[in-house]
Amino acid sequence: MQKGQSPRTQQADGRARMYRAAMHSLGTVFLATALASTLCRGEALAQEAPASAQQAAQPDIKPEIVSIVVPEQGTFGGDVPMRTEVYKPAGAGPFPVLIFSHGRSGERAERAALEHPVFNGHVKYWLSKGFAVVAPIRVGYGPTGGPDREYTGAHFTRTGLCDGRPNFRNVAKAASQDLLAAVRWVREQSWADKDHVILEGRSAGGFATVATAAAHPAGVIGYINFSGGTGGAPGLSPGHSCDPEQMKEVMAEFGKTTTVPGMWLYAQNDLYWGPDMPRQWFDAFVATGSPAEFVDAGVLPGHDGHLLLTYGHKMWSIPVDRFLKQFGY
Repeated sequence: MQKGQSPRTQQADGRARMYRAAMHSLGTVFLATALASTLCRGEALAQEAPASAQQAAQPDIKPEIVSIVVPEQGTFGGDVPMRTEVYKPAGAGPFPVLIFSHGRSGERAERAALEHPVFNGHVKYWLSKGFAVVAPIRVGYGPTGGPDREYTGAHFTRTGLCDGRPNFRNVAKAASQDLLAAVRWVREQSWADKDHVILEGRSAGGFATVATAAAHPAGVIGYINFSGGTGGAPGLSPGHSCDPEQMKEVMAEFGKTTTVPGMWLYAQNDLYWGPDMPRQWFDAFVATGSPAEFVDAGVLPGHDGHLLLTYGHKMWSIPVDRFLKQFGY
């Protein structure tokens, strides 16, 4: 421990050391220093999914802030007003809409501090396509607050073994409830093309996106899953999530009811899930004929591949451009 370091800095240094060791074990050497100096300003890794990496400064795009009510459902408690950022292209509309779903940090303080669910660069990508962007802060995060409905129950020992009892179905139910509320709200807006909605999410938000598409909400024409999953802890178990076989089962269930086209994008050096399990999850999902494409984005240089959306624009923009062309965008 270096003199004068804060506890958070010490934790980040520890994660960085674990990251470098994991990369060496994968047989990959990165020029991280040079890349980090140009790409990592203001962004950091988190335990479950990089929530802090989604909070890049928002100096030149100012969202409209709205509140979307997530209705009470069973043991989840009462109605919760969900803080949501809305970005619109120039003009009167109606605009096709992208509903973006953020990731999850394993740190309670970071979940509470989540302020911007989507970063500027990604908003600009969708605005350039003529889309409005709706980015809710799901229940249990940031200013939305409320109970932590998305706790998986996964727990890792200090040796990296998962000894918890995760319940991925409950997580999917809670997260998709929030996104379904967002879809319903979008379809009520005069500026929105209610029959041209695309869902997109990263990490836990990617998992939530797949779960929501499986509920076939009206108006949703497709979805994009970046590095989707839950139950990972790269600081303790790099490349090995908790109970990946259960995740395969859940994804297979989603595939049975998903009828809209989707795209799944993963980097090979994803320290949350490893290089192999995401493809197995996808194969289980499409086994019943659900229309989706898997994109192996390769190795994200200089970073945990879980941060593909944040740092890998050249790796994902071409396949996403291709995906959008089928809808005329």
